[in-house]
Amino acid sequence: MGGLAALARADGHTVTGSDANVYPPMSTQLEALGIELTEGYGAEALDPAPDLVLVGNAMSRGNPAVEHMLNHRLPFTSGPRWLGENYLSGRRVLAVAGTHGKTTTASMLAWILEHAGLNPGFLIGGIPNNFGVSARAGSDLFVVEADEYDTAFFDKRAKFVHYRPQVVVLNNLEFDHADIYPDLKAIQTQFHHLVRTIPGNGTIVTNAQDANLREVMDWGCWSQTKSFGLDDTAAADWQVRLLEPGGRQLRFVHGDEPAGDLNWQLNGRHNALNALAAVAAAQAAGVAPDQAVTALGTFSGVKRRLELLADIEGIRVYDDFAHHPTAIRMTLEGLRKSVGGARILVALEPASNTMRGGHHVHELAPALMPADHVWLRTSEAMDWDPHEVLNKLDGAGRARRQVDNLLDDIDQVVRPGDHVVFMSNKGFGHAPRRFVERLQSRYA
Repeated sequence: MGGLAALARADGHTVTGSDANVYPPMSTQLEALGIELTEGYGAEALDPAPDLVLVGNAMSRGNPAVEHMLNHRLPFTSGPRWLGENYLSGRRVLAVAGTHGKTTTASMLAWILEHAGLNPGFLIGGIPNNFGVSARAGSDLFVVEADEYDTAFFDKRAKFVHYRPQVVVLNNLEFDHADIYPDLKAIQTQFHHLVRTIPGNGTIVTNAQDANLREVMDWGCWSQTKSFGLDDTAAADWQVRLLEPGGRQLRFVHGDEPAGDLNWQLNGRHNALNALAAVAAAQAAGVAPDQAVTALGTFSGVKRRLELLADIEGIRVYDDFAHHPTAIRMTLEGLRKSVGGARILVALEPASNTMRGGHHVHELAPALMPADHVWLRTSEAMDWDPHEVLNKLDGAGRARRQVDNLLDDIDQVVRPGDHVVFMSNKGFGHAPRRFVERLQSRYA
């Protein structure tokens, strides 16, 4: 929604908005754009009446602003529909979908197109460091992060069915969003709806190693397809090879032809696959593979995607957007291979609706195994006992309700050489920033 606000502002509209628990980086981006933000959802935010209300999918009936909007018959629509009708119609759209890696892959793709001089527009669910903003209008090429979450309380289709892309990346597919979808099959159905919208002369770039995506494609496909995978996926059109275990040196192969080598600052098998998908999608937009690989050499990551906040006396502090055990596991495995035997301290806030509901509780302990110490921030909204996870970590885990107590614990054990990772898809009580401030005070 913050990105949509930025696009509307750039198009000359006066934009205001309401939100709760506002936190960086989106709050600072909106402030820099001069977009007025009201904390909370009082009806006064819609007075005077706007010409159009864009309703986010977090809003539901009973919300004071929603009820005011309906009672006063204010014009309204969803963010995805507004985007599809106002920005994407008439453009060549490249969409990135999947349970994991959407933000990073979309950011890579936008940067490749930018590096090639194509001035893409984009809407991304994070802030790519190369751009410093999550959205811009750009040229007739537009990169959109294509989310499978529902559109709005009055439109329960996935957001991405509104986007009508010509090129789509299908990164991976797992069960998530348990508050919306009853099972994996329901999410696969939404992905198949997306596949049905791709034109015959469009391109679907799909992960050859994902069985759930293969099943979706088997339901029917009417477009050109390009598959991608690690080098042990012999059937993939595009392959990437890790030249060292941490994934900081990669080799790209298209068919039987080398497409370039990459030394970069990211790590992990998951980011290698994200990069490969972006290179394949960029070729569909006319960018040569070697040129795309060269662009990734200057890709500087995304805020809150294992973002290095500070390195103080050898203590490295990261902020990571974590919403699913698979993403947690891939991030920590990549970090472990990169840092070797250095200690990894993890503070996790299970904040997504799916994780709070306990739908992935049995997958959390294996996901956290690469860490040396783990703290779980608990809350009343959690429907499970945190010790179901912590008891499987050989005494390396602890539950804390208050952020201050959690930071005190880490403060007592952290030492130079450690890597401290804060993981949450919410605000985490500003814990990453507060811990950096503690270290700065300690070593001042």
